[in-house]
Amino acid sequence: MTAFDFSKGPDRAGSDSIKWRRYAGRDVIPMWVADMDFAAPPPVLDALKARLEHGVFGYADPWPSLQEAVIEGIVRDHAWRIQPDWLVWLPGVVTGFNVAVRAVGQPGDGVFTATPVYPPFLHAPANFGQRLVSTAMVRNGARWEWDWPRTEAALAEGVRLFMLCNPHNPVGRVFDREELTRIATLAERHDLVICSDEIHCGLVLDPATPHIPIAALDENIARRSITLMAPSKTWNIPALYCAFAIIPDASLRARYKRAMAGIVPHVNVLGLTATEVAYRDGGPWREALLGTLRANAARVETVIAELPGLVTTPVEATYLAWIDCRDFLTARGIANAAAFFEGAGVGLSDGKDFGLPGFVRLNFGCPPSRLEEGLGRIRRAVLG
Repeated sequence: MTAFDFSKGPDRAGSDSIKWRRYAGRDVIPMWVADMDFAAPPPVLDALKARLEHGVFGYADPWPSLQEAVIEGIVRDHAWRIQPDWLVWLPGVVTGFNVAVRAVGQPGDGVFTATPVYPPFLHAPANFGQRLVSTAMVRNGARWEWDWPRTEAALAEGVRLFMLCNPHNPVGRVFDREELTRIATLAERHDLVICSDEIHCGLVLDPATPHIPIAALDENIARRSITLMAPSKTWNIPALYCAFAIIPDASLRARYKRAMAGIVPHVNVLGLTATEVAYRDGGPWREALLGTLRANAARVETVIAELPGLVTTPVEATYLAWIDCRDFLTARGIANAAAFFEGAGVGLSDGKDFGLPGFVRLNFGCPPSRLEEGLGRIRRAVLG
């Protein structure tokens, strides 16, 4: 395997990074928004340079070798063979699930998701006059799980769309076959479409928990599924804005495209270029990255376990740790965990934005030395 150095990253201070600009001029380590502090894979950078040197940037559509790279990458990584006509190209996954809400439901219909969850899930229904219907996941020891009775009860509240996040942001779960089959059964029983955000599927840290696309379970569930994927998280190219929906059912795919018409722009050609090379040639870089992320995840788990009032759970996928600060806040009479840690020099995501106040999300997609400094600041703030 080619050696890649994840011990350091480019200096992002003063750059266009929203992650770093939030704390410009302040001694705060940004560990919030979900991008990594590593350069993109060398093959991706080389492909982008070559495309720039071509010099012509006329209108473009996805091309056959790009589609082949994505299809073969999904077969290789997830044992799911998709067809080229199932692909609908998008400028982002957030766009993708907003389109799903628009395509599937009508004003007043319910859209289900489980909390905590990536914040745009919580806002998408209202964008189209639909209702957010949610239940809370439950922590059972070291594992976040579904509350199945409450989930099924919620689905009876006029729900048309089940919005799934797998691998899950922020709790880091990779839902197993039994859990996915149970979700599929509920979707069939209540005649729901499932929109599954699988943007973190390339970042499974625990080999014992492989990612299974829910649409790959069987043809019946595939026909009621919209699967959203992108290279952006795995290969750290989110600002190139390239994603895709996989929609096996022709009728559902036509509804989805109608909901996009005149609103959703074409994907830019540099994003498409990067996507092809990432899926085709980005494997060695990704494997090396996963080694760093596994070590970082273990370090977060070890340090948090030593701190009174803080609890986290093992991260099966993503580079995001979900930390329960409620006991610490109560003991210290502190109102907001994110604000407290920001005052201590670490910028974390506030759990209330994910539907669960009292928690924070920590992004450990950074060089180990930066993570160590951030964890050191958290330790000193908690023990001080």
